[in-house]
Amino acid sequence: MALPRKLQPAPLGDTDPFTPTPARPVRVRAREMPVDSHFEPHRHAWAQLAYCASGVIQVNLHAPTAPTSYIVPPSRAVLIAPGALHAVAVLEAAAFRTLYIDPSVVPPDWSGCRVMAVTPLLRELVSALDPVGGPAPAPAREAALTALVLDEIGHAESLALGVPLPGPHSDKRLRAVCQAVLDAPGRYATLQDWAADSGASERTLARLFRGQFGMGFAQWRKQAVLAHALPRLARGEPVGQVAAASGYASESAFSAMFKAAMGQPPSWFMGKNG
Repeated sequence: MALPRKLQPAPLGDTDPFTPTPARPVRVRAREMPVDSHFEPHRHAWAQLAYCASGVIQVNLHAPTAPTSYIVPPSRAVLIAPGALHAVAVLEAAAFRTLYIDPSVVPPDWSGCRVMAVTPLLRELVSALDPVGGPAPAPAREAALTALVLDEIGHAESLALGVPLPGPHSDKRLRAVCQAVLDAPGRYATLQDWAADSGASERTLARLFRGQFGMGFAQWRKQAVLAHALPRLARGEPVGQVAAASGYASESAFSAMFKAAMGQPPSWFMGKNG
């Protein structure tokens, strides 16, 4: 098995062509990234929009009180605020697209990370800003495209995706259950069953989930299931097989949950591994 390929984030400086400035507030960087490559935890002075034209990446927000893991397929992007400590791993070979956004155009309510839908318009705008193999747009066109990109991001739908993780000082029973679910989300469907293995009562675990994440176990587990299912679908595994591994008794029930969360049926993501 190939070893993970560790990549270092580019140390962008004032003269680097990818560094955003107030005069050129959005810069696009396109890279082809093989599976298992990753960027160690790092932060930027600017905001970043990370998504894939193809493939699947994982973005981990290293917040001390609310660490979160995001699985990013081609239809979704993660908006990372200036200064947010984050790491990136490639789960399936990816055509990685990164938008660096100058702080001067970042709204004050952009903090931490959030997931947004990548609309067809945004996808085309990014391609126009950074035409692969083609000439760079003229300054006036670049300014117009940049304004449209920022407007599209500002109006994009925020999505309740991402798996919030317990911090290192959280209750050890909560940490144990969360790790067990992440390792095998299809093992049990209910908190009562997970509680039987944890040494805590169902009521105690329900309170811990609410207190730590602000959501119930069922909602948290759904995020874990999506994070588990997306890479498997991208590898081309049959939907029924992924549904069973995710703890769903029927493919139709899994597909309904998946489409409601992701905006596309599971079949849309099959084989989208770059």
